[in-house]
Amino acid sequence: MKFIFRIIPLLLLSVNVSAQSLDGSTEIFANNEPIANSEISIIPEPVSLIKQAGHFVLPNNITIQVSKLPELKQTVAFLKERLSIPTGYYVSSVNPPSANATIKLIINDSEDATLGSEGYHLTVGLKQVIIRANKPAGLFYGVQTLIQLLPKEIESKEVVKNIRWTAPCVEVKDFPRLGWRGLMFDVARHFFTKQEVKQYIDAMVRYKYNILHLHLADDEGWRIEIKGLPKLTEVGAWNVKRVGTFGDFIPPKPEEPRNYGGFYTQEDIKELVAYAKDRFVDIMPEIDVPGHSLAAIASYPELSCTPEAVNYKVRSGEKIMDWSRGAPPLGLIDNTLCPANEKVYVFLDTVFTQIAKLFPFQYIHVGGDEVARNFWEKNDQIKDLMKREGLKTIPDVQAYFEKRVEQIIVAKGKKFMAWDEVLEGGVSQSAAVMSWRDMKYGKEAALAGHEVVMTPTQYAYIDYMQADAITEPKVYASLRLSKSYEFDPIPQGVNPALIKGGQANLWTEQVYNIRQAEYMTWPRGFAIAESVWSPKEKKNWTNFFARTEQHFKRLDIAETKYAPSVYDPIFTVKRSADRNLSINLSTEVEGLDIYYSFDNSFPDRFYPKYTTPLVPPIDAKVLKVITYRGKDPVGRMMNMPIEELEKRAGKR
Repeated sequence: MKFIFRIIPLLLLSVNVSAQSLDGSTEIFANNEPIANSEISIIPEPVSLIKQAGHFVLPNNITIQVSKLPELKQTVAFLKERLSIPTGYYVSSVNPPSANATIKLIINDSEDATLGSEGYHLTVGLKQVIIRANKPAGLFYGVQTLIQLLPKEIESKEVVKNIRWTAPCVEVKDFPRLGWRGLMFDVARHFFTKQEVKQYIDAMVRYKYNILHLHLADDEGWRIEIKGLPKLTEVGAWNVKRVGTFGDFIPPKPEEPRNYGGFYTQEDIKELVAYAKDRFVDIMPEIDVPGHSLAAIASYPELSCTPEAVNYKVRSGEKIMDWSRGAPPLGLIDNTLCPANEKVYVFLDTVFTQIAKLFPFQYIHVGGDEVARNFWEKNDQIKDLMKREGLKTIPDVQAYFEKRVEQIIVAKGKKFMAWDEVLEGGVSQSAAVMSWRDMKYGKEAALAGHEVVMTPTQYAYIDYMQADAITEPKVYASLRLSKSYEFDPIPQGVNPALIKGGQANLWTEQVYNIRQAEYMTWPRGFAIAESVWSPKEKKNWTNFFARTEQHFKRLDIAETKYAPSVYDPIFTVKRSADRNLSINLSTEVEGLDIYYSFDNSFPDRFYPKYTTPLVPPIDAKVLKVITYRGKDPVGRMMNMPIEELEKRAGKR
């Protein structure tokens, strides 16, 4: 139990604490841990927040004072839209200083060194809101915080009547822990339209993300126009539509139409880059090579070492890898570019020349992961390459390829980034590493002097199931919200300057549409956002989830889909001494009651409440469970087959 001390606000004017109360008093908590309530629930948690007495009330004629900096144009447009649509109020902007302006956006004349380029200072007073920052990005993030201080109805896409638009008076000083705060969106496995990518950007900036990593090419599709290589989009962008469990699909028949997919023209890409830049987001492109390249090979078979490639088609989700021996996988077909073929490097030079011109961001991601090398091992071209270049092992062959690709990237004035497998054969010191398999690979990379972005599967793979497999689209593993919240991108024992930041990755094998993309991203995207923005010492699960619940209400009004999986019970099953099943039920969050039935009916709070491990009746076929908070159901009705529990418990 934390002790709460209440003291009068005047004694705290110079104290840097998080304090959030509704009565105007300030609250200090043990270990400086903040408390969330329905009025102040900011994600990610600010560096410092001091609650003052009183409330600011939005007038029905809102004036925004802003300097003439062109970089502020979109921030003002964003704020105007967010305020005017739900309130119905008139919102205007003025350039010269105005003492009576409702909201002032001010670039500091002399920089506040603690704020950096993305920090801000927000003052919500009784009569006026002032946001100060060193750079335009800071003002944009200050605006995001201001929006979160207003009632949840501010998220509405239509006018909301009979509501008082107020914000609590606060002083906020805030700046990010890390510069790289990313989300990876896989648009290769399933194509997402330009408008849907914009929708994803709009959602991520509310939580102060600043990098959108676009996975643009894979076995299932090539998604970007490359002039001079028309087959990449004529052939490589299209496959046969399949719905179900990805990876287990029936191989397409020759007569089935290949009309499922799509691509972005170069004009589309320019539009997306500009749209993101207006919201202080950089887009990093990824072209995944030498593995994951079936779409490119189906378009241009001469890029393969394998003669059979002339018969290859863009993958539609059928099995093409054998993972039975673990990583690296065995390729059932050869989905790799040929490191021994000079045509490959000419091809990649063409691709990356155009990619570099389209994307201003300094990094280009080139993949390098999950390369099935078994076709290389038997190939005469590869053997000749190894002999000619003095390469001892197959990993050395990939290292040769990566170094050639890095030379191409650097020649375009860009920096090379790849997944952590590229460390196996060695890469140049200047190569940046994105660590996905485990935190340890990122740590090893940093200790070797590489720049690192942390995105480990155990915390940041938001394509993983969020609750029990009986309710979620089946993927390789599970990742619950509470586990994501444990993410700390800076491991002990490394130079923090080499950890550029962290990101969450949304692979889309099992994500067929933008609504499911939202469902998989939120609320785990909240957890990663807080892990890369907020001070480490501010992180507190109980507080975070209290704020998350308030943001669920905001997402409801915004009509953004999210996963309620955190409310679902967790099943743990074992065999008791008498070899019967023993079923333990628990919850990820505190304060929930679990009700259950074995008789095929749907339990509510008048059914038996779970208190001790359950033993199913001898003929029971299904255990149905639901969670409540008090009198209100919060979890989904879950139907757990007893047969499934028997499998999980193992043999008798």
